[in-house]
Amino acid sequence: MEKLEDYICRLSSKGFRLGEEAIGFIYFGKQLTSAPDWIVNIALENTLKAQKRFDGGFYISLLETLVNGKVSNRKEANQLMKEHGLQVS
Repeated sequence: MEKLEDYICRLSSKGFRLGEEAIGFIYFGKQLTSAPDWIVNIALENTLKAQKRFDGGFYISLLETLVNGKVSNRKEANQLMKEHGLQVS
């Protein structure tokens, strides 16, 4: 399980740099939903894949969907996203 901070650093090392405002919003969403890092990472990853950039509204909506869906692993998260019409590779 990768910490959110480490995941953001890994994105940066791959060339995807998030601004301070976006990073602050990511942590705001984490606090708002009380989501564990692994769910936040999934929401962030799929936001970037689906939107090709950081979209705060999309991220919060996806994060809330995952938290409210009470997913317990990545497979369940992917299934829930598929049920909601979000399929990214």
